Amino acid sequence: MKTFNQLLESALIEIPEIFPWDLVPLLETDDKPILLDIREAYEYEYSHIANSIWVPRGNLEQACEWNYDVTVPELVESRNKKVIVICRSGTRSILAALTMKIMGFQDVYSLKTGVRGWNDFDQPMVDPNGMVVDPDEADEFLANKVRPEQLEPKLR
Repeated sequence: MKTFNQLLESALIEIPEIFPWDLVPLLETDDKPILLDIREAYEYEYSHIANSIWVPRGNLEQACEWNYDVTVPELVESRNKKVIVICRSGTRSILAALTMKIMGFQDVYSLKTGVRGWNDFDQPMVDPNGMVVDPDEADEFLANKVRPEQLEPKLR
């Protein structure tokens, strides 16, 4: 049996990470990477990186293939393009990127530190209307919110 952290360590052998400050210049090139946000709907709707594609983690595998009601053509056609997978903190994205690599995506990365790091690096995030979200409000929304009952018993 592996713990979540052990799964992440195993995945990181296969999946490179990119920091927000390394992503910014890539977004200014003609050959922009595909930004794939795999967070839950409420997370994405609150704020996301502009021009990112949203596919919740639970739909990822079918979104990457033709003939499903959740198929995302731009994503299916991106197997040979640079894809940056994004989540809140950069952990779910590692496992999602590994899944995509297994499915044949050739150039897939995880955004290290996720949208939390993006926001900390003072990069803009937008709401569903394209309006820039206040970074301080986003910081509060993106903060860890582990409840006491979610802590390991010896840590309470």
